[in-house]
Amino acid sequence: MTTLTGRKRLLTLITAMFLLPAFSFAAPALHAAVREDVDYVTLAKPVAGMDRAVIEVFSYDCTFCYKHDQMVIPNLAKILARDGIRFVPWHLKTRGRYGSQASELFASLLTKDEKAGLGLFDDRASFKKAKFAYYRAYHDSRERWDRGPESFLKTGLDAAGISGGEFQKLLREPATQARLKDWDGAYEIARIQGIPAFVVKGKYLLSMKNLRSLDDMAAKIRELMAK
Repeated sequence: MTTLTGRKRLLTLITAMFLLPAFSFAAPALHAAVREDVDYVTLAKPVAGMDRAVIEVFSYDCTFCYKHDQMVIPNLAKILARDGIRFVPWHLKTRGRYGSQASELFASLLTKDEKAGLGLFDDRASFKKAKFAYYRAYHDSRERWDRGPESFLKTGLDAAGISGGEFQKLLREPATQARLKDWDGAYEIARIQGIPAFVVKGKYLLSMKNLRSLDDMAAKIRELMAK
């Protein structure tokens, strides 16, 4: 969904964000006011109920999503949490050979974690364990699960420590089904500029190519939250 030049620019940004977090907390970067169609795009269909949230659209088979979740998002989440801003993951089911299966499992595991009172970034969270198991298998080990969807699901189920039966039970729960229905909107967001995609306040899609640093990203999110 992104050009080769765009991918190189994004990888450079991610690397810079990873190398600079030590400075982020002490010296916020100066930035100009956010500009529509330059720093962000206003979505034609806003997402309701996201007034204090940032939606992250991702896919297990997206290299840049993996890098962001490794290097950027945990640090960014800590900064934004001070202002009561939360992250909401939306998995893109239309990408990847097993995109639909991944979405069903991720949505189910988020339901499980919510019941246990575990946040997205808690090392005990089943969602986090499964997400990074897939990232590592796909990107680091080059696993493609050629034996079919059962082998794909086994990777996530084993990482999360749950059985297939428990997964099916979680999948049928109203909270899981509601989440999957929300995630159906991920494609319309992703098709604008690719993934990872970050939607602020359910309305404003950040332009990734114009982000300069972790602090710049945080500052733009805060400013859009105030709109």
